[in-house]
Amino acid sequence: PLSAGLDLPGRFLFAILTLMTLIANLVFIEEAVYIYRKIPSSKRSIIIWVNAAAPVIATTSCTGMWIPRSTMFTDFTAAVFFAIVIHKFLMMMIKDCGGQELFLKRFENGHFKISTGPCCCCCLCLPRVRITRRSLFWLKLGTLQFAFLRPVLMFLSIVLWTNGSYTLYNLSTKGAAIWISCVVGVLTIIALWPVAIMFQQVRTLLICKKIIPKFALYQFILILNHLQTSIINILATRRIIPCAPPLSSSARGAYMTQQLLIMEMFLITLISRVVYRRKYDDLEPPECKAEEAGDNKQTP
Repeated sequence: PLSAGLDLPGRFLFAILTLMTLIANLVFIEEAVYIYRKIPSSKRSIIIWVNAAAPVIATTSCTGMWIPRSTMFTDFTAAVFFAIVIHKFLMMMIKDCGGQELFLKRFENGHFKISTGPCCCCCLCLPRVRITRRSLFWLKLGTLQFAFLRPVLMFLSIVLWTNGSYTLYNLSTKGAAIWISCVVGVLTIIALWPVAIMFQQVRTLLICKKIIPKFALYQFILILNHLQTSIINILATRRIIPCAPPLSSSARGAYMTQQLLIMEMFLITLISRVVYRRKYDDLEPPECKAEEAGDNKQTP
């Protein structure tokens, strides 16, 4: 068993990280019960999905830490789940504006600013796109494709791995890992772009709903789960992270990633409870705002 190969500090570390994972899940369950009781059914499932990102990643990391051979499956599970969360976060912003119809009515004369990250943050000359039902459909399709194609690619990777044709740390052009990773990277960038466009559009309107800290938490999970993991994997592949028998460089890199993610997702879960635990009152309809503006312009 794994615990037999650990010294006393190692067992203490594993116990602390497991306890943090358990607490993160208990906090999420308590928050889910609160959301189920206090929040309208139209927003309930989306908010629970977004809140579940950090506890799920912590749980998969803890499972991979205790059972090293399951690391590939746990990493893929976390990646697929977060791909769905990206789409849910976009839908959450639309729901906070009152739904698609009220969103289109509220911004009927507005334009999307598409010169934003991660695709076009340097292309300031790009024209603004008018907000219509069609442009909103393309934004939703941009995140939905990732929620659909990422599980398909992960399934393909597992099939190739069982056949011996897929090795995560084999980055040669003859291996399947480099090509699948490139496709996933392109799809990820395409999926993140609509979320950034929508955030730029609604961040002033939804400041009362704490959309800025919510977006910051979403960005932290994205960076830690993808960028941090990729950097550690590259360092392990290049042997910059030295091996420590019986652990190879790649195994030590996986352990470092899992332990860091557990601590980081634990903190994000606690912060998310503070940010999302609030009353979700609907915004004023656009007609009411127009009437109030007209009343204010009238002179006595």
